[in-house]
Amino acid sequence: MIFDILDNADRYLPLNTGFARAFEFLKRPDLAEMAEGRYELDGERVYAMVSRDAGRKKDEAPLETHEKYIDIQLVLAGRDEMGWQAKQVCRQALTEYDDVDDIQFFAGMPEVWLNTQPGMFAIFFPEDAHLPLISSGLVHKVVVKVAVE
Repeated sequence: MIFDILDNADRYLPLNTGFARAFEFLKRPDLAEMAEGRYELDGERVYAMVSRDAGRKKDEAPLETHEKYIDIQLVLAGRDEMGWQAKQVCRQALTEYDDVDDIQFFAGMPEVWLNTQPGMFAIFFPEDAHLPLISSGLVHKVVVKVAVE
């Protein structure tokens, strides 16, 4: 897991060839005005989802993990107190891994909470369980999905 501000994004480019396209999109000056929805950046290899969602309480959502994609989650407005926990310590699977939607859910509370404000991002790798959209208000964010290499 990586937690940083967008100004430092270039230091993570060597981690995955899809990160260059992902961060290029996240640095667009018109990003906050873009309509909600899915944006293809490099076919199924790199794509973005812009959303405005009501926040949830910590006990209202399960931890989630992905195997095929890395999540880069950037907050545009609001505050998202994202939870994190190492997948290897997740003991109670709530679902089997869904190969179509690339997701599995786990019970439990994250070990770490990230107070993610506008301009901050988190990168969640397949070994990272995470719990996004924890907020008392509306969260405007972008999630870029980058295929694992």
